Amino acid sequence: MGYGNRVTRRAAEIRLDALLRTACEVIAERGLANTRTADVAEAAGVSQALVFYHFATKDRLLAQAFAYAVEQDLARLDAVLRSSAPPLAKLRRMLRLYAPTGRSTSWSMWIDGWSESLRTPELEKLSRRLDLRWRQDLASVISDGVADGTFDCPDPAGAAWRISAVMDGLAVQLAVHERVITRRQIAEWIRLVAARELGLEPSQLD
Repeated sequence: MGYGNRVTRRAAEIRLDALLRTACEVIAERGLANTRTADVAEAAGVSQALVFYHFATKDRLLAQAFAYAVEQDLARLDAVLRSSAPPLAKLRRMLRLYAPTGRSTSWSMWIDGWSESLRTPELEKLSRRLDLRWRQDLASVISDGVADGTFDCPDPAGAAWRISAVMDGLAVQLAVHERVITRRQIAEWIRLVAARELGLEPSQLD
């Protein structure tokens, strides 16, 4: 492959990455069902023809955007797990990464994705992949903490599911009923639940 072809291919990859990032932002704002290829094209500052060149159909665009979001979240999770930090530090980072106390737009997209997964097998497969990876990795960190005496937890897998379930439920409340509970309350409750599961004091998870 010549130099010119490599440059052209790299430019196309960068353009595709930018389109997928933009699509995720549009989906978070408008919802999966209400997102049109024209909306993504306008937000990205490109022609609708270019969007169709990369994705062919609206369904493919939405599926690839959701897959892109999954891969981004898994990459952040992998970075935590690959670090040399002790289990308690990894747990703190994972709770901050997953907890619905950051960008609400990100959680809006996931909640919308869960809803659409009831009707779209490809989206269900992608959301399930992220959900199971998150719980498996959380259970692994908890197990490591039990092994070195940091945590007191007889059921790491069950604890991971229960902690995740609380965060998922709070995320729905925050995304749908924004003024019902505050982000500060959510952070406090997540620390409380995780601490009870792992034999810690909530302050240890600050």
